[in-house]
Amino acid sequence: MTSAAAASTAAAPVVRATPEPKAPRAFVALRSVDPTIMQEIRYTTRHNFVGEPVDGYRHPLCILTRPAAQALHRAQVRLLRQGYSLKVYDCYRPQRAVDHFVRWAKDLQDERMKAEFYPLVAKSRLFADGYIAEKSGHSRGSTVDVTLVKLPAAPTRPYVPGEKLVPCYAPQAERFPDNSVDMGTGFDCFDTLSHTDDPRIQGAQRAHRQLLKDTLAAVGFVNLPEEWWHFTHKPELFPETYFDFPVARRSVAGH
Repeated sequence: MTSAAAASTAAAPVVRATPEPKAPRAFVALRSVDPTIMQEIRYTTRHNFVGEPVDGYRHPLCILTRPAAQALHRAQVRLLRQGYSLKVYDCYRPQRAVDHFVRWAKDLQDERMKAEFYPLVAKSRLFADGYIAEKSGHSRGSTVDVTLVKLPAAPTRPYVPGEKLVPCYAPQAERFPDNSVDMGTGFDCFDTLSHTDDPRIQGAQRAHRQLLKDTLAAVGFVNLPEEWWHFTHKPELFPETYFDFPVARRSVAGH
């Protein structure tokens, strides 16, 4: 090697990967607080309104602030006595996932999951109608998307990409076979029928929504009226902070 080449080699910059941010110690994996709560983290899969795994979801894992996780545990104890279990679809959501939703919503040509998740809503209306926003309370760590499962729980078959999609507001027997109780719509249904107190929802469907809402309210969760599945634990530990660490076991390792 010539002296010039050696000098060039010596001067080459050392490139180091930027480490992923970790969660503050106030965050925990829900399983470490209550392993009995079921988890079906939809955004790690292709069965969601985007139609593909969402940025930032590395593992099918519910991460929450510790007070929110402990409150879910208290709710679970009450529900188990009544023959039900909680099941979470989403918990903490990194900002990069929200950014993915925004990019998808602006791509008006991509409607591969429309027939199930937003059959009656024009994709061009998703921002104006409030279904998609550039910030999400989920990124603050105390918000959860959750439902009820009657025990003993039936298995849920895997989603098969490309399978025929059925509207999320169709009768439960016709929708994708989720093992949750009948809430009147599926999770993430972009429709006014998803409003928690929509008067068209009656009978067992309304009773199920009310049981979920009342049980979670008793341990400090507040429901978003437009989404029967969406609850935020109050007071929030991080009311003004939108985190971006990935949904991954490493993010909360040792917490």
